Amino acid sequence: MPALPLFPRGLPRPTLPALLAMACAAMLLAGCATLSTVVGLLGNQLVLGAPQLQGYLDRRFPRDYEKAGGLVTLTLLNPRLSIPPGDNRLRLDFDMGFRGLGHDSSAPVGHFAVASGLRFDAGTRGLHLAGPTIEAIDIPKLGGALNDTGRDLVNRWLQDYSRDEPVYRIDDSVFAQLRPGQGVESTVIDNGQVVVNFSE
Repeated sequence: MPALPLFPRGLPRPTLPALLAMACAAMLLAGCATLSTVVGLLGNQLVLGAPQLQGYLDRRFPRDYEKAGGLVTLTLLNPRLSIPPGDNRLRLDFDMGFRGLGHDSSAPVGHFAVASGLRFDAGTRGLHLAGPTIEAIDIPKLGGALNDTGRDLVNRWLQDYSRDEPVYRIDDSVFAQLRPGQGVESTVIDNGQVVVNFSE
């Protein structure tokens, strides 16, 4: 079967600029499958979706947090981040285990959920929890309730985590695009996205 001509007769041959435009379009279409992981600066804004934050968290957990001189260990695993529609706070769910309360910390005994805003920290160049609150704690293997020691451990972890560790670190390549003296002005959660606003 003879090969079909690349440019059928009777139709104008595309010019070089048109060919370049078609090549660019093809590359954009090829990248659509990974579009959810692309992070770029649009004007003076960095717009992030839940998949970007989730990808960062997946690389940071599971984690162990020791308190009371190592007598009790809280293990957090399987972070699940979502941004509820119409809300200005994100939701973060964790499975958790304990060692030192008669359980193996690698085996989850329940989970808890946190709702929080976000703030930018210049020291870590990351987005940290801001004003987090524990929305729910469910510990089926401990009768559904968490004792005072366990609840105190979760609260202490939440304070330390929101102060010291980001839920997402902005890549250095983003800051390389900024003008001298330009910095982060605000961070908001809007319409299911995280928007980092940079100064003019």
